[in-house]
Amino acid sequence: MKRVLIAAAGSGSGKTIFTCGLLNLLKKRGATASFKCGPDYIDPMFHRTVIGVDSGNLDSFFSTPEELRGIIGGSTAEYAVVEGVMGIYDGIGFGAKAGSCYEIARITDTPVILLVDAKGMGSTLLSLIKGILADDDRRLIKGVVLNRVSAGYYGQARPLLAEILTQHGDCRLVGYIPNDKGISLESRHLGLRMPSEIGDLRAQVEHFSELIESCCDVEAILDILASATDLEAPRASENPSAGSGLTRAVARDEAFCFYYPENLKAFERRGVKIAEFSPIRDSELPPCDGLLLGGGYPELYAEELSCNLSMRESILSAIRGGLPSLAECGGFMYLTDEIMTMGSDGSDARHIPMVGAVGAKTFNTGKLCRFGYVRLSAVADEAEAHLGANPSSAKDLLPPGQEIKAHEFHYYDTDNNGSDCLAVKASGSSSWYCVHQGPEHFWGFPHLWYGSNPSFIADFVEAMRNFRASQND
Repeated sequence: MKRVLIAAAGSGSGKTIFTCGLLNLLKKRGATASFKCGPDYIDPMFHRTVIGVDSGNLDSFFSTPEELRGIIGGSTAEYAVVEGVMGIYDGIGFGAKAGSCYEIARITDTPVILLVDAKGMGSTLLSLIKGILADDDRRLIKGVVLNRVSAGYYGQARPLLAEILTQHGDCRLVGYIPNDKGISLESRHLGLRMPSEIGDLRAQVEHFSELIESCCDVEAILDILASATDLEAPRASENPSAGSGLTRAVARDEAFCFYYPENLKAFERRGVKIAEFSPIRDSELPPCDGLLLGGGYPELYAEELSCNLSMRESILSAIRGGLPSLAECGGFMYLTDEIMTMGSDGSDARHIPMVGAVGAKTFNTGKLCRFGYVRLSAVADEAEAHLGANPSSAKDLLPPGQEIKAHEFHYYDTDNNGSDCLAVKASGSSSWYCVHQGPEHFWGFPHLWYGSNPSFIADFVEAMRNFRASQND
């Protein structure tokens, strides 16, 4: 696969719109796919929704090097663009490359184009690029693009940068992007606004593609993609008989849209069918043997979700009837008693009823809560008793002695996050109790990466099969 990773010195440098513009160009030349580094849901939506290309996530905390190569190698596309996250070397902990997009480029042997937002810079631009190149010990950076500069600025910087880049192997300056006020991707607290919320997005992407064609050396960019070496990519294991005949209902609409494709594929590879439904518009759950309520923005659609009383009652009845269920972040918020919303000035607080499967109230903290990668491990029965929980003799979905990797990223919190698991930050700097779990449910704020614990998936599929059998008795 011809591929390239788009990296930058930091967030807000224009990686997403540049990636979308490049994907748009490549799609006209052949089958194209995209990937996003790190635990990001929204940027891949831009790739899928606006460009219409298959998109997935590459995360070196969640996945082994073999799995990362397998995710890329599993695509049949001719071209692939990998969008980086934050700064090129930003990883888990300050001063470490682990978990960075550079580590992903190294593991997958993917050449890098460095996109540098040079607006407001003079000679400091040279120092910035020198410093970034100095840490590129694998010589993966093959091209540099200057963003938000004029043609005159580029003309002045070009000979000086060319001299610097020639000292860094076969790295070259491949163009610039002019500052264009007509291109704007707004953001909110969890990242960029959803593609459907940005007017004329398709026109913006098409316009940006034209800027790349007119201001960058497209043939040089294609050469960089073609320089990627072949990957020995192991195929993901499949067991289609494990979940044969089973259906998992997945909430998918404006309120619930944060899903890793690899997580859904993990169940499909076991033969489980996916039935999508909308908690906003549909009147009840579709026929199913399991339920997934993913993350998203239920707080923005709290009124619509609450007004759909038949759906709330359908989900609550199914859960009380033993339907196996997973709820992550926004999905967990939806299962609580209520979501409290308020005006931007902190006034007009409203208590909006939700499903009520979890005795908890959800509220906006006004700040980021427990942000980052975590390892979740089940709390042993004696610890549960100490915490005031009621130990169960049945096997939980995540039993003691096992762990699963996850991440948290949310501004809302509840007064009852659960205590069945211990979350430990990847850096080891802090920990906290969380999650409500049992033999047939796992609910909490953490977004899970199922592939980090295949037994978790197998046990959930088994719970679905047992539920199906109980309904047939």
